[in-house]
Amino acid sequence: MMRLLLTLLCIISFTFTNAQSNTDIANVYLRRAKEAVETNVNYKEALVQFEKALKYVDSISDKNLATLASSIYFENHQFQTTDKEKIAFLKNSETYTRRYFVLEQDNTAEGYTKNLESLILIQESIEALETKLKKEEEQRLRREKASKKIDSLKSLWNQKSESLSINVDNIYNFNTNNVALFKKDGNFGVIDDRGRIIVAATDYKDAISSEGFILLKNKKVNPDKIYSFNTNNKKGVVLPSVTEFNPLATDYGQVMLPRGNGWLVTYPDNSFEPLVYDLKDQKIIRIPNEEDLLKSLKKEDVVDRFNKDSEVKINKVWYQFGGHLGGGVYPLYSEDSYKVRSFLFSTNKKIINADAGFEYIGAYYKETFQAIKKGKVIWINPEGVKVSDVKDGYKNYSGDSKVVQLASGAYQIIRNNVIVLGDEELEKLSDFLRKHKKN
Repeated sequence: MMRLLLTLLCIISFTFTNAQSNTDIANVYLRRAKEAVETNVNYKEALVQFEKALKYVDSISDKNLATLASSIYFENHQFQTTDKEKIAFLKNSETYTRRYFVLEQDNTAEGYTKNLESLILIQESIEALETKLKKEEEQRLRREKASKKIDSLKSLWNQKSESLSINVDNIYNFNTNNVALFKKDGNFGVIDDRGRIIVAATDYKDAISSEGFILLKNKKVNPDKIYSFNTNNKKGVVLPSVTEFNPLATDYGQVMLPRGNGWLVTYPDNSFEPLVYDLKDQKIIRIPNEEDLLKSLKKEDVVDRFNKDSEVKINKVWYQFGGHLGGGVYPLYSEDSYKVRSFLFSTNKKIINADAGFEYIGAYYKETFQAIKKGKVIWINPEGVKVSDVKDGYKNYSGDSKVVQLASGAYQIIRNNVIVLGDEELEKLSDFLRKHKKN
């Protein structure tokens, strides 16, 4: 029993001594805090000392210390970085001011009115900062909402834009009639300047566009299927099988440029004459009466002799007469070869050997012919004389469409800053956002 009593006395003594010691330490820091304010007006240092004191006391029991603590936190609130930190300091200041009124009930006491004015100032400062924070938060929420709407609109625009894209390998230049060639997966097709596919790119590996006509060929060399598209009336047709021209022919051979009058010349295999085809009227063009023509050429001393087998003799050499190309130019063949041997120019009675001169000559139009000499395209007149290159009158496009390739590799057609595809349209992103973000 005695031992227990002694133990309790020791504990009580230690607790009292320790409490006394904590109070003494706290008083030192509080005195330093007071001196920092009153002597040096250093509220930052006062805060350091005051918060050290708080580690040794549970609460402030002196009204003057409560006033000091309030002023320390009030003065230090302005040094804080954010408004939330400032409010936290002001609320600490308010807490200590209210602590003063708990310790001082006499409203006539010295310092009561001053603390009351301080409390009002603290509360007004808190209210001002909280109002500011509220407005900032409302603004942030509005910006966030607007940003989300813009993101949503951008996503919608991107989806629409993608749907108006044309997934092809290439779109070539539009011509005067607002159409162009395009290529997809190695095949050629026809498209207009609003992105409408006129001829799908499925069967044709090569293409020619000249003077208002587009030819699609199923093979680059020696095609046996040709699709002709007239850009003037936007009508297309597959040319008749080459066997309708010559039952022995298996392909169209060398295909020359279509001319503005609609005439096309090809050089089929196994044939002693070129195929001359009218793309406008969709018919094969032949000499109406070959015998009358040969009689006329003999009369004009262009040929020396001819026979019923379409053979002509010129300068002691017999040729297979190969029909006409227009403009008084006639291809001549050897009797034992389907390859053109020479070309007869009736205007000046001149014969030009194919090996030394022109390998192929195209259709006549506006005093000119396309010719191929040593694999290169040149232009000649009805006398076989080289002239300046013929300019394609359908080459210049005057419409508003512009072809743009996207980063994805797809294409879009832009008209007056609007993406178009057929009858669908989509304004540029900035205009789209401006139009819809207010709704």
